[in-house]
Amino acid sequence: MSDEHNPELVGAARPAGKRQVSGVSTTSSEVYAAKNAVPAANAAEEEKEKSLGKRVVDYVPETVQELKKVIWPTGKQMVVYTSIVFAFLIVLTALVWGVDTLTGIGVEKVLTPR
Repeated sequence: MSDEHNPELVGAARPAGKRQVSGVSTTSSEVYAAKNAVPAANAAEEEKEKSLGKRVVDYVPETVQELKKVIWPTGKQMVVYTSIVFAFLIVLTALVWGVDTLTGIGVEKVLTPR
């Protein structure tokens, strides 16, 4: 994916998509808590130390990095999705028009003196 193009991300842990058998754990709760406790504390301290300007400047590159991770639809998928949306809009518009027309006729019959 995009990790091959970014040398500092090569070798980073990526999910394999496989789940463990129920009840079987590869990591104990204590080990997991110990691993995650130190980085969380450091991250909180770093975030407090960053000024507002630094956080704003960091926002744009982080956003670009996240957008590179997005799996964008192909042209064919976009045509299909757009067609589905238009068809749905046409059906709902016809439904609302029908209900509005029937309601108008009903109200006219009830309120018009004979």
